[in-house]
Amino acid sequence: MSDGMNPLVEVEGLTVAFGPVLAVAGFDLSVPAGASVALVGRNGAGKSTTLKVLAGVLPPSSGRVAVGGVDVSVAPDDARAVVGYCPDVGGLIPRATPWEHLELAARLRGLRPGWQSRASDLLDRFELAGESDRITAGFSHGMGRRMSVLLAAFHEPEVLLLDEPFDGVDPLGVEATLQVIAELRAQGSAVLVSTHLLPLAVQACEEAVVLRRGQVVAAAPARELAGETGAERYRSLLS
Repeated sequence: MSDGMNPLVEVEGLTVAFGPVLAVAGFDLSVPAGASVALVGRNGAGKSTTLKVLAGVLPPSSGRVAVGGVDVSVAPDDARAVVGYCPDVGGLIPRATPWEHLELAARLRGLRPGWQSRASDLLDRFELAGESDRITAGFSHGMGRRMSVLLAAFHEPEVLLLDEPFDGVDPLGVEATLQVIAELRAQGSAVLVSTHLLPLAVQACEEAVVLRRGQVVAAAPARELAGETGAERYRSLLS
């Protein structure tokens, strides 16, 4: 676990190779407690791959990656315990209901009695309370996105990783996601958001890291990518 002095996310020289293809070509990243960072870039820039490594889903080819002070290569189970992860696709059990997902998460993570209150609150906020007994196989894409974000934030993780959380989500779902990000940051969590929606990246996060072909090409306050001027700067970084 983090001692509050060191960054909650530490990436040093990360590379991820799929055969001859470098999906992540080596970069460093440090995210302290209470901070929020957006990973932005075109498809194939390495955003999702980076989050998969941080979540302990995919091993790095080289480099060091730690979350909450835990090296994901040395102790992947311990690393996963401090992370809440919303993958870019999938992540839900098709034949399970939202409430069953939450029950399973509470059991696997050893949550204390009383977790039902937070579960009900989150279902209300993400407008899924009326769907809590419906299997997720029938969910729309946007409903699935909302449920995945909800599950990632449910146990109030030290590190929250959201991959394309706004894709296909309506304004109320976006608002609920932004609210959860703000609340966890206020509690001292580190938040990373991967998205191709630049305005929402700016709205959700304080810092932005622009990736191109698996490398960091810029890192700056997210507000510098706001508006048409920011969008133009962003396009120039990707060209």
